[in-house]
Amino acid sequence: MQALSRALAVLLAPVALAALQEGPRPAGEAELIASLAQAGVHFDPAAGLASVLSTVEVDNDLLEYLLVAPGGARHEALLATEVRPSLLNVALLGLGAEPGRNATWNPRDPPPSEEELERGISPYDVHVPEGDGFWLYVGWRRGDETYFLRAEDLVRNLATGQTMRRHRWVFLGSRMLPAQDGAGEVFAADVYQNLINVSWFSDGATLLTGALPECLEQTIWMSNAWILPERGSGVRLVFARERLDAPPAALVALLPDLGPAPSPYEALDERR
Repeated sequence: MQALSRALAVLLAPVALAALQEGPRPAGEAELIASLAQAGVHFDPAAGLASVLSTVEVDNDLLEYLLVAPGGARHEALLATEVRPSLLNVALLGLGAEPGRNATWNPRDPPPSEEELERGISPYDVHVPEGDGFWLYVGWRRGDETYFLRAEDLVRNLATGQTMRRHRWVFLGSRMLPAQDGAGEVFAADVYQNLINVSWFSDGATLLTGALPECLEQTIWMSNAWILPERGSGVRLVFARERLDAPPAALVALLPDLGPAPSPYEALDERR
């Protein structure tokens, strides 16, 4: 956490960082909200929400990530955002999130026999991510219709034939890496540009991770083309500290309006 605080001090004005570290102070909180808004992060600590504009990146293909930045694995991500990962991380920390524990793979002791391995017994004890986190939502508008869905509803599990099970995504907060020039440290998510993973990765470089046992698998996740707007559409990804039954009115006003929906036949032709 000390290394992360040093990195944040470079990214934010001192008054904004003080508000983040020392708790709510009206002037500092307002400064932090304004600083993040300029960076493209909507930060609403009173409502326990943060959100960023994103675009639909993969609308009918396999996924490993829910959200990436421009330099990330866009070919296997549901959404992409222009927001700098470290600044989004500031907002998530500002909402009081504490980094949890990533998935771990520990060799079994004693190891499985050859017969057990042939039966599909894993040579590892796998532990799911645990700790603090967020409920994720994706929203957009079409005229007077508002679409506000759990992020999991936009992801299909090919093994079950259903959407991804709803759950709270575990906050990892990424980590610090030595700078290539040897001068100080850099924020891993800024380097790798991957923000939220669906499948597990041991490096722990993302901000959040899926936290279901089935997230161990990397080839069962697919974007849900039946619900998603067309590729390239703007949507808003929302990070909520508590479950939401409906989007707050202030948040609805921020949802992108995609205009009239294309005809169903045009949409089918585009996705073939």
